[in-house]
Amino acid sequence: MRGLIIGAALAVGLLLPGASLGAESFSIREALSYPFVLGLMSAPHADRIAWVRVVRGVRNVWVAEGPVFTPKQVTQFTEDDGQELTQLTFSPDGSVLVFVRGGDHDANWPAKGALQPDPTSNPTEPKITLWFADPTGAKPAAKIVEGDAPAISSTGALAYLKDDQVWTAKLDGTGAKKLFFDRGKDSELAWSPDGAKLAFVSNREDHAFVGVYSAEGQPIAWMAPSTGVDDAPVWSPDGKRIAFTRKPGLGGAPQPILKRSPQPWAIWTAEAATGAGHRVWKSPDTLHGSYPDVAGEANLHWAGNDRLTFLSEVDNWPHLYAVTAAGGEPRLLTPGAFMVEHLAVSADGKTLIYSANTGKDPDDNQRRHIYRVSVDGGAPAPLTGGATLEWSPAAFSTGAAFIGADARHPPAVEMIALNGSGRRQLAGQAPGPEFPGARFVVPKKVTFKAPDGTTVEGQLFQAQDAVKTPGVIFVHGGPPRQMMLGWSYMDYYSNAYAVNQYLAAHGFTALSVNYRLGIGYGWDFQHPERGGPTGSSEYQDVAAGGRFLQATAGVDPARIGIWGGSYGGLLTALGLARNSDLFKAGVDFHGVHDWSRTVYREAGARLDRYEKGDLAEAMAVAFRASPVADVATWTSPVLLIHGDDDRNVHFAETVDLARRLEAKGVDYEELVIPDDIHGFLRYGSWLKADTAAAEYLARKLGAAAK
Repeated sequence: MRGLIIGAALAVGLLLPGASLGAESFSIREALSYPFVLGLMSAPHADRIAWVRVVRGVRNVWVAEGPVFTPKQVTQFTEDDGQELTQLTFSPDGSVLVFVRGGDHDANWPAKGALQPDPTSNPTEPKITLWFADPTGAKPAAKIVEGDAPAISSTGALAYLKDDQVWTAKLDGTGAKKLFFDRGKDSELAWSPDGAKLAFVSNREDHAFVGVYSAEGQPIAWMAPSTGVDDAPVWSPDGKRIAFTRKPGLGGAPQPILKRSPQPWAIWTAEAATGAGHRVWKSPDTLHGSYPDVAGEANLHWAGNDRLTFLSEVDNWPHLYAVTAAGGEPRLLTPGAFMVEHLAVSADGKTLIYSANTGKDPDDNQRRHIYRVSVDGGAPAPLTGGATLEWSPAAFSTGAAFIGADARHPPAVEMIALNGSGRRQLAGQAPGPEFPGARFVVPKKVTFKAPDGTTVEGQLFQAQDAVKTPGVIFVHGGPPRQMMLGWSYMDYYSNAYAVNQYLAAHGFTALSVNYRLGIGYGWDFQHPERGGPTGSSEYQDVAAGGRFLQATAGVDPARIGIWGGSYGGLLTALGLARNSDLFKAGVDFHGVHDWSRTVYREAGARLDRYEKGDLAEAMAVAFRASPVADVATWTSPVLLIHGDDDRNVHFAETVDLARRLEAKGVDYEELVIPDDIHGFLRYGSWLKADTAAAEYLARKLGAAAK
């Protein structure tokens, strides 16, 4: 094993062996200097929008108000401190804006003792806190209280979560107290339109209720309580009823682990005053009818004309449907072979505004564009199109804001009228002059076949004059993700996009593979037979990508590498373990390396009773599907990168793999980021890790900047 690879190159931008930074190349620091925009949302009853803008790890909240929508920064944070800004929440009239600072809201599990991330290794323990931001910018932002998941009523009351219970406080932080006692773990706070009642979900481990709190001393009203798991409460516009989703409670005979099983669900409504409820709709008991495993999951809304709108994959694609609140046959609103992803409801509740991977260009299945459709049906209408990408719509009275990008321009807030006219980017969104986007290549959509005949897509990053370059496969994580022909709506993958652009400018040809298990290609592609711990069938797509890259003009077939993070780290390790003949070096960011650990954690505890189901067989299959099962044939060098406060993939996965590689004598190096999490919270962590990754691939495969 070599020593840690942190050195002077990290501070000045990487120079690869034999390379000079000429007109066509740029440093990795410059590649990562892009601004990133996320969290775009709008006030329910005012033409105000808010979002988070991140520049080199410095996060701030911005607001714009109609009709002009001039952006205004309403917080003044200045440090790359790794403290997330999330859950921007307007009061219904838009006069108050609250947000959450700190935490890890993409984690699979909380840290022991509910410790919040401390990526700067600050000796003062960080806390997750609520903050107030003046939407007009007249007052400085201020901390309110420790807490999470804020909800503001139409009367200005603040409710939030603390220690899995519902609390309340004034906006100046005074009067903080538990709003009521509930023996469950509470979440999903939703005020009634008049601000008099608060709906919430009470998780009781094997079942969950939707409850309604009215006032001190008044018993909580439970909405049609059952043995099911109820979730996602939404109020009717008149505040008299609540709609929610219901899944079966955790019980019964153990479900098979090695075989896909339907996960049925239903939509219910209940009277808020009495809790009396009825079922509005039930999914078919089929695989396609299962509870959606996509952004927003069921995406349940109580829209105009007493319609409930929701998302279902019953026809193999994530589509929007509408059903009357009284029940009946749902109407398909978005037919076609594409996925609906991000969703907003118009101010009057009569129109759904959404992003989808479809359009006039065949390449649009690797993009996102904005559409609108009436909740009463009719043909959807495109609002955007072309070689750009758009996502995260937020509605206002006459149109929608959204986040837009393309292959060279990073995400920025834009807006458009509901008739598709007047598209414009808000002022002040451009990156700094050091950002080299104009020198980025435009990635090309490519397709190839896996050994079993499955068509697989990807994006090829290659300079026009590439000759005998090393090739590198990029494998995304998730795995319910899709890499696109431009910047991603997730910060993690925008970082990866910038790195692939850097590699293409520095003597590599990079191929990003949209392997099975990913989104954008339908339920069947996302849920293949023998995927993941039941057989790793998706790996054949990655290996097929490597062989496609070997045959690509301008690539040296003897110098193919691989890199990726999370699930992509797993597939990187699997490629090196199974095919060191193909993949000559790799960089594994925080990958899973032993599936049997995961299977036992997720299934073993619940099945630790007489009925074991297929747990023993599943554990054996999971181990065989893992990189550690094939260490005996692993000969290629690897760089292991991991933050040791990871709450998505246990740091033990990398510790275990390092010991196995060491015992076999495999050439490995490691870069450990103390106290940072899975998706590194600090720009400094990403800069260090990405620089190390690019330097390692160049050193092991050989490359020179153009």
